[in-house]
Amino acid sequence: MGVIQAYESCFMEHEVRAAQILLSHEDLSDRTRYLNARSTLQTLLELGAMPVVNENDTVATAELCFGDNDTLAALVANLINADGLVILTDQEGLFTADPRVVADARLVPSAAANDPSLADMAGAVGSLGRGGMQSKLNAAKLAARSGADTVIARGRLTDVLMRLARGEELGTHLYADSEPMTAREQWLAGQLSLAGTLVLDPGAVEVLQHSGRSLLAVGIQSVSGSFFRGDVVACHDHQGVEIARGLVNYDAVEVARLCGKSSDQIESLLGYVGEEEIIHRDNLILL
Repeated sequence: MGVIQAYESCFMEHEVRAAQILLSHEDLSDRTRYLNARSTLQTLLELGAMPVVNENDTVATAELCFGDNDTLAALVANLINADGLVILTDQEGLFTADPRVVADARLVPSAAANDPSLADMAGAVGSLGRGGMQSKLNAAKLAARSGADTVIARGRLTDVLMRLARGEELGTHLYADSEPMTAREQWLAGQLSLAGTLVLDPGAVEVLQHSGRSLLAVGIQSVSGSFFRGDVVACHDHQGVEIARGLVNYDAVEVARLCGKSSDQIESLLGYVGEEEIIHRDNLILL
């Protein structure tokens, strides 16, 4: 019996139809395909079907794949604005240290999804899956972007999903601790592959982080990557830390010519003026 046939048989016992959904990185990186995927999932849920989502491994490459099902699950949670994400694993939850090595390691019952101290508690890759506890923490951060809480629990516990649905406290509860992003912001933040990078000067970093304004050419120091108008690019500070990302209004070659220049020089340098901003504030998200 195939995997999807097993799902169908189990769900049919409860008079629920299962629907297999295979997603690739391109389905979530392209805005139109992203919206189509969201519409499909929402329609299936409205019809009472149970979507069974997996990565489309037949077309995925090492450079353009989700990497693990934890990440995929979190991005799907963003996609449908789920209330919560449950990640089942071979451990009871997140511990203060690896319980297989440290005898007095304690279970972390609850914490904020973006608590930086959690990263030090995550051990190496688990015996199941590719991600390990670190990828589950990253997934919880992704899920929190749309306001979803995450529970990490042992998958072999009896009736674990039913018990969680009844409100029983199992595993580790990582709660969303920031304002939910809009659907467009989630799409931008969830990009796994970026077309290029813009390195910004300190003044531009300050403006983006504290003034909520658009990115102008005068604040860009250098450009890397081969990208085109409408691609998603990263914005780094001079130390290489990504502070933002957004949809760029000019091709890489054009942005390179505009670096450090004022907006009123765009026409003389390029021969035309598309937009005054390299990235408009409506198409930019801070990280």
